[in-house]
Amino acid sequence: MFLSYLAFITATLTVFVQCHDCKDYDLSASDQSLVDMMKHYLHTSRKEECPPGVKPSTSGVTYVRWGKKECPKGVDMVYTGQVGGNDYANKGGGVNNLCLPNDPENGKPLSGADNSQLFGTEYETTSKLKPSGMRDMYQMEVPCAVCHQRKKSVLLMIPGRKTCYKGWTSEYSGYLLSGHKTTSSKDYACVDENAEPLDNKSSNENGALFYAISTKCGSLRCPPYKDAVEVQCVVCTK
Repeated sequence: MFLSYLAFITATLTVFVQCHDCKDYDLSASDQSLVDMMKHYLHTSRKEECPPGVKPSTSGVTYVRWGKKECPKGVDMVYTGQVGGNDYANKGGGVNNLCLPNDPENGKPLSGADNSQLFGTEYETTSKLKPSGMRDMYQMEVPCAVCHQRKKSVLLMIPGRKTCYKGWTSEYSGYLLSGHKTTSSKDYACVDENAEPLDNKSSNENGALFYAISTKCGSLRCPPYKDAVEVQCVVCTK
């Protein structure tokens, strides 16, 4: 219905334009009335596409701020929680890090399934094994926050840098952490340089583990990289 009506109005306007000298043409009262009617129809038809009470889709980008309970200033927080993942000793299963909300909607008991894969994540950042700019939080659990940056449309995590390239805005910077090379594989996470613990509890509960990682020259070209140094990272938007 809308397309046929729009085609009719377009054809009618075309006829009007062809009947006048375009350089000196002034809309008559009837012509202007038709244009106004078309604008009104387009305006009201767009309203009908979004039913009353339904908000238009939200723009922006979302990202996880690993190691923090809150989002940067001026950025909306979707939820806060703790980092979860597969146990470091499991030989298979998931490898990605998850930001688990603090208000879960728990499922029903899963009896007879010996496949536990969702554990909390601990910092394995002792005084000797932590990045230089990070505090010692050995065997403490890792928090996280899911953030919604409404003013940006593109998101990029850059490993090996602490600043964004020109034209990009830094959301936060930190260090790449992951599992240990002798245990099961784990995704890299850009953990905030001002990371904090989930709570004051500190005990060797294991689960998923976050270790600082370092570079190794060879296949990694040095320069520009250096051997055996911590790896910085930055989360950028534009």
